[in-house]
Amino acid sequence: MTETLYIQAINQALHEEMERDAEVIVIGLDVARQGGLFGATRKLYDRFGADRVIDTPISEAGFTGAAIGMAMEGMRPVVEIQFADFVTVAFDQLSTVAAKMHFMTRGATHVPLVVRMPYGVNVSGEGYMTGAGPHHSQSPENWFCHVAGLKVVMPSSPADALGLLKSAIRDENPVMFFEQKGLYYTSRAEIPDGEHLVPLGRAQVKRTGSDVTVIATGAMVMQAIAVAEKLDADGISLEIVDPRTLVPLDRETILTSVAKTGRAVITHEAPATAGFGAEISAVIAEHGFADLKAPIRRVCALDMPVPPGSMVRATMPTQGRIEAAVRELL
Repeated sequence: MTETLYIQAINQALHEEMERDAEVIVIGLDVARQGGLFGATRKLYDRFGADRVIDTPISEAGFTGAAIGMAMEGMRPVVEIQFADFVTVAFDQLSTVAAKMHFMTRGATHVPLVVRMPYGVNVSGEGYMTGAGPHHSQSPENWFCHVAGLKVVMPSSPADALGLLKSAIRDENPVMFFEQKGLYYTSRAEIPDGEHLVPLGRAQVKRTGSDVTVIATGAMVMQAIAVAEKLDADGISLEIVDPRTLVPLDRETILTSVAKTGRAVITHEAPATAGFGAEISAVIAEHGFADLKAPIRRVCALDMPVPPGSMVRATMPTQGRIEAAVRELL
């Protein structure tokens, strides 16, 4: 076991997959000599050269479209979008072309493409340190969950970041890979030695409990675990479930947990309205309603743009808000 930062786990996954398969390439803004805006692609250029680590002009639609073409021709491109917010200008390429090509060709064409996107705000402990404003701090995962043909992944720990990225690169069709950028240099944990793969579509119970199920994504997993540890002192037992993959969603693990506890709190960084928590809530209501002892609660961001600086804390889910929701259900 090796203690590793979240950002190092991403970098390790890229190194390992590029060593394993010569068709894996990295493409995007400043991914080569600079090593990426956050450092995720450091030393890849030195090891694999300009043919496999490709810097591009500032045109997300252009280099994403190029990567889709490469994938259709048998390569395995990993696209880096510097901030998840910037993916909007490539949305047509992803939703109209990449997501539908396998279907339109009746399975004859695969698009083994991964799009890596740093998202969210900077979190530390109980509070949010800073927000980079409304154009650099969004959590747009649900935009892609609604596009049939795309897989959507959100790792919350270094081990999951490593194992899920490796699995995403090996997948035969497009994967939208969301990395909570506040975790890059704050989340440090042990990861297994040797080959480490985490299958797509399988949730993980991060902490077992008996009173309330908290379903959390990204940085909210860390916040939920902190709340659980605090509430232990009051004899309140939380079970923390991390979906890890939103599409396909592991419904069985979520429903099994809710059946055990009878109560569910769902928390994510995106705004509540039409956020993925609404989909999870619908799954529980449709398939686990008889198990519920109390209404489902969502703890999400407010329905407003992400404000700059320290003002962001007033708009985001916090440990205090998660705790309040839990106590309300009990």
